[in-house]
Amino acid sequence: MTALLETLPVPSGRDALSVLPALSRMLDGDGPALLPVPAGDPREIRRLTDALSPGEPIEPGVGLVVATSGTTGIPKGAQLTAAALRASGEATYTRIGGPGSWLLALPPHHIAGMQVLLRSLLAGTEPVVVDVSHGFDPAGLPAAVDAMPGPRRYSSMVPTQLIKVLDHPAAVDALARLDAILLGGAATPLPVLERARAAGITIVRTYGMSETCGGCVYDGVPLDGVRVRVGDDSRVWVGGATLASGYRGLPDHPAFAEAGWFRTDDAGLLEDGVLRIVGRLDEAISTGGLTVVPQVVEAVLIGHPAVREVAVVGLPDERLGSRVVAVVVPAPGTDPTLAELREHVEASLDATAAPREVHLVDALPLRGPGKVDRRALVSRFS
Repeated sequence: MTALLETLPVPSGRDALSVLPALSRMLDGDGPALLPVPAGDPREIRRLTDALSPGEPIEPGVGLVVATSGTTGIPKGAQLTAAALRASGEATYTRIGGPGSWLLALPPHHIAGMQVLLRSLLAGTEPVVVDVSHGFDPAGLPAAVDAMPGPRRYSSMVPTQLIKVLDHPAAVDALARLDAILLGGAATPLPVLERARAAGITIVRTYGMSETCGGCVYDGVPLDGVRVRVGDDSRVWVGGATLASGYRGLPDHPAFAEAGWFRTDDAGLLEDGVLRIVGRLDEAISTGGLTVVPQVVEAVLIGHPAVREVAVVGLPDERLGSRVVAVVVPAPGTDPTLAELREHVEASLDATAAPREVHLVDALPLRGPGKVDRRALVSRFS
């Protein structure tokens, strides 16, 4: 019988645990290939199903089709086998100290939240859920952590969540009782990492994507079975046991053109086996004939005491081609000016990288569980 892709509506909150039996069958090879979608969000369900065609045949061996967050706005479906998902979970446990219980604090239909459910199944534990359907509230963490059984306890989060936690002392104390927080989905500012670690929170920085079963490089070091290389153009390539078999319905997609490897759009450095991501090749800003990497500027700006969160984008400019613009969530009680932020950047980087425009906002728009939606910022401020 031809295998078909089936939609798996994943509820939010504690009801997310209702999908565990279907995921367990998938991991054991006894169930159909599943397409997780957010239950209760008809618009997003329609967007994903229109793009990824549930109910139609799928190649043998695929267990899960996970929608990417879609920098172009059009979702692609990473085809993950049960073997790849198991390899990811087992390699994670080898790296972080063994199986344990998990706190689910991310949307479970995305790969990072889905992996919390799958790692729980591999460990034979049931995750404790923090409902994030209406946003993440760190006030719920102390009770949730209290409900987690030992001996080892873990969670996965994105940097924006950690930033909120650090302003909530009871939540900080709760996370400090966990054995590890896998932190990924976006770059984490160094000052945020330093504050978290000084507070006793065990952070493991992860790098990966839906196409690699989520995080596959921890603190710069590939997990067992994962291969990483960096090309002459600084592009990062990832291969190995956790790699997707390709994209749903896109057999000739160039990202998978080289057998056994996935071509990312990330620029990185590989030094003594340790990977460092320096930015996105597709987000570089060409301004006045020079190239500015947004993440490099952001890393400097986040060190300013008046900057709580920041995103740097390029906006069209008749003279420069693009001008560097900073969108800032200010620290409480502050009102940073363009002049002081430019001065701060110029103390570390070339003047070309200093923002020519600053916008103060209450929050940065996100796509997926934790990546800044730069397209939305460009549209808003152009």
